[in-house]
Amino acid sequence: MGTSTYRTISRRDLLRYSAILGAAATVTATVSACESGPASTGSVGGDGDKDLVTAVIGYGNDQSWDPTQTASAFSMAAINHIYEALVETDPVTREPYPALATALPADPAATTWKFTLRQGAKWHDGQPVTVDDVLFTFQRVLDPEAKPLVGNFFRSWLQEVRKVDDTSVELVFKFPFPDALKRLSIAKIMPKHVFGAAGGWDAAKGGKAVGSGPFKMTAHNPKSNTTFEAFADYNGPRRAAYKKMNWLSIVDASARVAKISGGHAEAQISDNIPYANIDQLKSGGLTVEGATGMNHMFLMFNTGNKPFDDVRVRQALLYAIDTKTMIDVALKGHGTASTSFLNEQNPSYTRAGTVYAYDPDKAKSLLAAAGVTGLSVTLMAVNVSWIADCLPTIANSWNAIGVRTTLQPQDTSALFTKMDQSQDYQVVAAASNPNQFGIDADLILRYNYTPGGVWMKYTKWDASPAAKDLFAKMDRATEEPDQAKKLALTHQYLNVIAEQAVLYPVVHTELMTAWDGKKLSGVRPQGYPGINLLQSKRV
Repeated sequence: MGTSTYRTISRRDLLRYSAILGAAATVTATVSACESGPASTGSVGGDGDKDLVTAVIGYGNDQSWDPTQTASAFSMAAINHIYEALVETDPVTREPYPALATALPADPAATTWKFTLRQGAKWHDGQPVTVDDVLFTFQRVLDPEAKPLVGNFFRSWLQEVRKVDDTSVELVFKFPFPDALKRLSIAKIMPKHVFGAAGGWDAAKGGKAVGSGPFKMTAHNPKSNTTFEAFADYNGPRRAAYKKMNWLSIVDASARVAKISGGHAEAQISDNIPYANIDQLKSGGLTVEGATGMNHMFLMFNTGNKPFDDVRVRQALLYAIDTKTMIDVALKGHGTASTSFLNEQNPSYTRAGTVYAYDPDKAKSLLAAAGVTGLSVTLMAVNVSWIADCLPTIANSWNAIGVRTTLQPQDTSALFTKMDQSQDYQVVAAASNPNQFGIDADLILRYNYTPGGVWMKYTKWDASPAAKDLFAKMDRATEEPDQAKKLALTHQYLNVIAEQAVLYPVVHTELMTAWDGKKLSGVRPQGYPGINLLQSKRV
């Protein structure tokens, strides 16, 4: 097997893409921990405008809006309403359906897939969608110089995209890769005449959005709100059910809850509902539902700092954590203890060979076997509120086995700047949810475990023999065409990741969405940040 061709982004890019929290599945803060400004004065639409749906998004809207680069929760949710891929997936079931393409490939195991574009599809500026736009987009995705973020999910298996005729393109694979069908939804097709112009990609990053989807952007006010209106010329499979939308960016949890509360609430729907406010909102007549996914708190160890180079020490600290107390107290019951890197609902899930059930005696035994006594740990963490709520349980658990623990929650950017500048950090707690991109195991694991990748650089582990063996196992699983064998190989490397415990989840949590059922119908909560309103309606 060859080495992985996934390129990873720099730490600076990772912060810019809002991916430092692993696609930012936080509950009460944005990945950049930025403050959200006041909502636009033109945003009122609770009862006064029946054509308008006002939504509250609990993340900042001031990150990149380039569909090939962003991992921002706000931007990605909006992009799903503005742009289309050749193939899209349902936001909840993940079932693929043709979007800009007219049909799904007849043979998902083939090494070439032909797609014909939907006749009459137009960009929001009125220009027709063409094959050249598709080629332009995939040239960007596979560009060895630009190396955009989403390219990490394509370059290992996609050889090229070529023109068949004026209405059709062909994707050529390096090897059969059926998982590509769902993954194509990541590659939003973009207009060449807009973003191929000088400065086009900078404009996309800054908030310029011209898609072919059911909604077009009408205004973008970073740190405040973004507005949309239905695109009259859209002729695709999921038409806009609302004439207008206004999405408010409100990072502060109390302000977000207030915006959707009361008899004259300004908004009809909000994601990122704090667990502590669920009962309050339900008693006020709102529907509040959760969805499970990859959203998790993980611990990341600096294996270049002794004694964390010893796998027994890493394992001991995970065994020592009283996850039941953490779930009951900090998460109000809305979480599950990790039994694998993947959450239990993932199609590729299997219970790992090593499961870190609460076992303080085993933790003490492992530390003793490693010859470690009198250990002091400084646990650095992002200052996301639900992560901060979990930290005291970790400290109490580690102190109980004789590990003196100091907690240092801090601004996300400050935390990773410290790690960039210093080699003496020990353990880091943060949040991650790559389900914004997809749910297949290959995508999820490569987001974190990629040789030379940002996360692996922080762990200082990817040059070790164990890491090289892991990456080889991952490559074999990626290239395996037989799905049963691929799953078996995936389970093998999931066991390695669990055993090594270099970057590993402690708990998987539930994400909550609240909405007014008297004003909106057809809403479905999703297990990753943001909302999708393409199948809901105004009552």
